[in-house]
Amino acid sequence: MPTRFDRDTAVTKDGAGRYLARVDEGWWITQGPNGGYLAAILLRAVSEEVGGGRTPLSLTVQYLRPPAVGDLVVEVTIEREGRSVANVSLRAFQNDALVAFGQAALSTPRPAGIEFDDLEMPDLPPPGECPLWPPPGVPSVVPINDRYETRWAIGSPPGEGATEALAGGWIRTEDARHVDDLLVAALADAWVPPVFSKFEMAAVAVPTVELTVYFRGGLPRPEGEYVLARFRSAVAAGGFVEEDGELWSEDGVLLAQSRQISAVVGVAG
Repeated sequence: MPTRFDRDTAVTKDGAGRYLARVDEGWWITQGPNGGYLAAILLRAVSEEVGGGRTPLSLTVQYLRPPAVGDLVVEVTIEREGRSVANVSLRAFQNDALVAFGQAALSTPRPAGIEFDDLEMPDLPPPGECPLWPPPGVPSVVPINDRYETRWAIGSPPGEGATEALAGGWIRTEDARHVDDLLVAALADAWVPPVFSKFEMAAVAVPTVELTVYFRGGLPRPEGEYVLARFRSAVAAGGFVEEDGELWSEDGVLLAQSRQISAVVGVAG
């Protein structure tokens, strides 16, 4: 049986390079759907259009305006299809208005070349020993909180006035769906923004302007597994803040890296 994530990110082919989807209100944040949720819809359309055993290498989405609940049209164009890598552009429309556009690269498996990994997975307690966030009994502030089981383990929770914008921990869907590239795209923007560790959530909003996800391998993962997410923001200036992320499997495989820039709306008190 399809999970809610699969139902709410489903696409239907409607001609050459054209796909129909529906934006569901269950993935809402403050003034529109979560950017990672939209990225998963777009990636599903891209993957279906390209096919041929290619898996995502990178996905970049620029968000022009938040779509409303309802129908979405995704147009996918294969710009180049080489022996291993396919380069794709994508555009998403709602009521004929462009709401997002971007690009993706997908590839067939390639022979191993030089390899190194200087990143280290954080040493954390297992998921069951980390507290749920929001805490049990605390009403969800936004609908998307109900779509994920989130266990805080890195940095300070929102509003604690931390000196560093760092946040993360264990995360999986509410129904413990298996982890694949589609869910990884969503998880790259599913955590509470780390800037909220420094400021009150009610004082600052940080809508995503652009999100890029680099898929590093290790997928898919079995049902029930958590993903370890770590996000950090180092610079907020000129009305924008960046965010760098890492997603790891429970057994220490780096699944993806992400980078995004967001607008800063409101004034922190």
